[in-house]
Amino acid sequence: MSTFQMMMRRIVKLGLVLMVGASMSACAGLFGFGGASWKEEVLLHDGQKIIVKRSQSRGGSHEFGQPPPVKEHTISFELPYTNKTIKWTSEFGEDVGRSNFDLLAVHVLNGTPYIVASPNLCLSYNKWGRPNPPYVFFRYDGKAWQRIPLSQFPAEFKTINVAASTLGDQDRLTSLGFVSAEKIKELNDEFKQPEYKTILREPIQSAGQGCSEMIRVKDGWEGTGFFSGQSSKEACLKYCDQKEVSAQNCPCNRFFKGK
Repeated sequence: MSTFQMMMRRIVKLGLVLMVGASMSACAGLFGFGGASWKEEVLLHDGQKIIVKRSQSRGGSHEFGQPPPVKEHTISFELPYTNKTIKWTSEFGEDVGRSNFDLLAVHVLNGTPYIVASPNLCLSYNKWGRPNPPYVFFRYDGKAWQRIPLSQFPAEFKTINVAASTLGDQDRLTSLGFVSAEKIKELNDEFKQPEYKTILREPIQSAGQGCSEMIRVKDGWEGTGFFSGQSSKEACLKYCDQKEVSAQNCPCNRFFKGK
């Protein structure tokens, strides 16, 4: 083999190595399970400001060629006038394939912290009862976070006061490192949906649009047509049993009311 041929072979091999390396780097970015973290200055209803530390990891179900969703998101902050640090996590849900919630607001009243979150896409929206207005509310009872109804959420709280888009804005947020309250308002002003402008108290027509109702079954999720299409209420209830749907979530009484 000539010297020229040997050089060409080495060049080809080097090119293949670089291509593999580039491919692996692309996959690492595409399926990246690395984390991101930053701090936000959160404006409370009474004018006070607190610093909220936010971090998230990415992973879970997604289409090939699309970035993975937020797998888990955690925040921590110190309660005003105390040395107590509070932590809240939107955990990965096996049944939804991603983090359960998107954080929308952190508020505090009389030393009690509250969280406003929105279900993360359609499966989570169904899992958490298809709320309208489309929020899930939490209150910290001193030991753990508890879900509460809208009626128990203080009327003083009106603002969406954290950066609402952490997937699309992740690079911007991490590059800033510290996001001021003014910058948070600027980022959230990009949203057109009313539920991201202020904390709504009344149902809205657009809630759940594009998210057909789904029922959680033993092997995944099924549309309500599998239940309403049964020949009778008894057959529907039997189908719920077969699919291991809890009595609370079984929709048969609703579909066969009075039958």
